[in-house]
Amino acid sequence: MDIDAWLRTLGLERYAAAFREHDIDARVLPHVTAEDLIEIGVASVGHRRKLLDSIATIGAGDAPPSAPVPLEAERRQLTVLHCDMVESTALSARLDNEDLREVIRAYHGTCTRLVARFDGYVANFIGDAVLAYFGWPRAHEDDAERAVRAGLAMVEAVAALRTPAGEALAARVGIATGPVVVGDLVREGPAQGASAVGDTVHQASQLQGHAAPGQVVVAGTTQRLLGARFEQHAVAASPDVAHPASAFVITGERAAESYFDERSASALAPMVGRKPELALLLERWRRACEGEGQSVVLVGEAGVGKSRVVRAVLDAVADEPHVRLRYQCSPHHADSPLRPVVQRLERVTGIAAGDSLDAKLDKIEALVGPQAASPDEVPLMVAMCGLDGSSRYGPIGLDAQAQRARTLEVIVDQVLRLAARQPVLMVFEDAHWMDPTTRELVERCLDHLSDARVLLLQTSRSEAHAARTDQVQLTLARL
Repeated sequence: MDIDAWLRTLGLERYAAAFREHDIDARVLPHVTAEDLIEIGVASVGHRRKLLDSIATIGAGDAPPSAPVPLEAERRQLTVLHCDMVESTALSARLDNEDLREVIRAYHGTCTRLVARFDGYVANFIGDAVLAYFGWPRAHEDDAERAVRAGLAMVEAVAALRTPAGEALAARVGIATGPVVVGDLVREGPAQGASAVGDTVHQASQLQGHAAPGQVVVAGTTQRLLGARFEQHAVAASPDVAHPASAFVITGERAAESYFDERSASALAPMVGRKPELALLLERWRRACEGEGQSVVLVGEAGVGKSRVVRAVLDAVADEPHVRLRYQCSPHHADSPLRPVVQRLERVTGIAAGDSLDAKLDKIEALVGPQAASPDEVPLMVAMCGLDGSSRYGPIGLDAQAQRARTLEVIVDQVLRLAARQPVLMVFEDAHWMDPTTRELVERCLDHLSDARVLLLQTSRSEAHAARTDQVQLTLARL
């Protein structure tokens, strides 16, 4: 195991010298404690937590992302990502060799960290190019989505890197999905245990070459697996690209009201065997409409039909006067504060990735401004979306903790104001992926629910959610 490479996957390569100075090698690493990390100079609580979490997986027998995976060669459906630094040849002519080495090292470290973040596998570095696999050695049902998210994060993160002369870097990414033979194809050298052969690998490389700086281009085979998760448009690939009619530029994530609706938009199967559960939920809705706030946690294992029941509730009350607030939690944003709330706000205001800052502020103002109960409401919603509104509204004037608390207070107040006019059906889907700040928001809503016309409905996997005593927990068993 390469300790330096492992630290780079975590974005903590700054501690490599400390690990070497204190003789922490692969044999010692699984036994390192928080006290040990403090002693060697890891002062940040967040950095210690990252290191300890990763060490725990190594101790449990899982190799870190940088470690070779000694598997026999096998046929596998794979999503291949090929990332290349733009104009690296010209850069090498302008930079001293030592400076160039540091630039490429920072670029490789950034890409490696982001591949690891989405549980991909860095197979090889070819000059300044990064080759990564999603679907091997660990497969996920959303490997194509993970690869695209990693690609989008790469081009954004690389654009923030600078040469010693202050020049900005740029990257481009090609992604393809298809059958390959992957595993221990090469017995010696850096590619040992991590080689893949097949047209998919070549197609990812060709698509990368076709991408413009800062672009992520995917093959049609990948695009078909993405559903409506991302903003995209078809492009005419150059003639030397395999399958030239199937190339798509991914421009950003599309805010989804519900992953379930994305998957089932074309054909929604009839709901079978859930009449008692639906009747209970509709009875709770009636009580909420009468001013007796309700909260229900719909619990069950993946695929049992939680989202289908939610959809049935939404359809049953569709013709009644009410406000629907629907939030989708995501495993890819479990560390992003209030991400489901931000995505909903972006969706209902029509904010697009290509909008200017002023256009985005105008859209938030148009929705939030007319109903705002205090002057800080619009600026707080703007800041929640990660936008800088100081030039228009001035500084918010709160420290981070106070701003967070005030933002939650404003959101709860918005819900209660809506409920004063019409009943509110507030849905959080896949709450087991909910970030801590959104979970606190839900707790605050529950604290004000008793006399509000609100039904707060959450779906969650049974192993990940414990309902409060003032919530109804409805468990769905497999039929």
